[in-house]
Amino acid sequence: MNTDLAGKVVLITGASGGLGSAMARAFAAEGARLVLHYHSRRAAAERLAAELGAAESLVTGADLRDEAQVRALFAEAGRRFGRVDCLVANAGVWCERGVPIADMSLAQWQETMAADLTSVFLCCREFLRLARTQQQGNIVVIGSTAGVFGEPGHGDYAAAKSALAYGLTRTLKNEIARLAPHTAGYCGGRVNCVCPGWTVSPLSEKHLQDQATVRRVTATMALPQLARVDDIANAVVYLASDKLARHITGQTLVIAGGMEGRWLWRPEEVDPTIA
Repeated sequence: MNTDLAGKVVLITGASGGLGSAMARAFAAEGARLVLHYHSRRAAAERLAAELGAAESLVTGADLRDEAQVRALFAEAGRRFGRVDCLVANAGVWCERGVPIADMSLAQWQETMAADLTSVFLCCREFLRLARTQQQGNIVVIGSTAGVFGEPGHGDYAAAKSALAYGLTRTLKNEIARLAPHTAGYCGGRVNCVCPGWTVSPLSEKHLQDQATVRRVTATMALPQLARVDDIANAVVYLASDKLARHITGQTLVIAGGMEGRWLWRPEEVDPTIA
């Protein structure tokens, strides 16, 4: 199916990570031109760009918590490509060590909010300014099932992702529609959010080597299997396509096998070798 993304400029934050790189590959396969952002993993981003081969790409670093660096990131993308058609706000952090809210320091809370929420605000703000000039553009925000169901020991992360998935996405979809309005030939600016659940990636690999953990997390899913990064990347490409998703905006898409905040299977019923 034609996505009509060939030649479009897609800026992916956190492109050097497992999910970000999968999205970059998926967009490259559609002929998009890519801005591959990294924070500290420059070598990984450069290897990704080399892997993409014929896909035209720009590798650029920035600390997305820093207002000036975010502005510089978008300015560099503009100088290289003249425009940015889609922002995929993917970059974020998740602290492996669980800390209950009662024991959480203010410093940890503020650090998580800066990395997972403020950084997205800064990127979306710069993109909206471009969209106002271009009269076109769409955003796909990457949230998490932690923002839908909560996650004990990770209340800071869950709160940030919930803000992205609901309050921010649904506000942005109204604002971008006025900055990049619908016309006879254009669907109008759109904003959507994808919330992955447990996904096989370098970030989760260590945790998912434990069969008891796999049983526990997949027992909450109607489809008791872990997502793969391509499951997420394919959905992001779909939502970024003005041709395929022209009438979809303000939506929060949970990709987690029908996960609920309760067990749908007893853990012993799940076969972790095929999950």
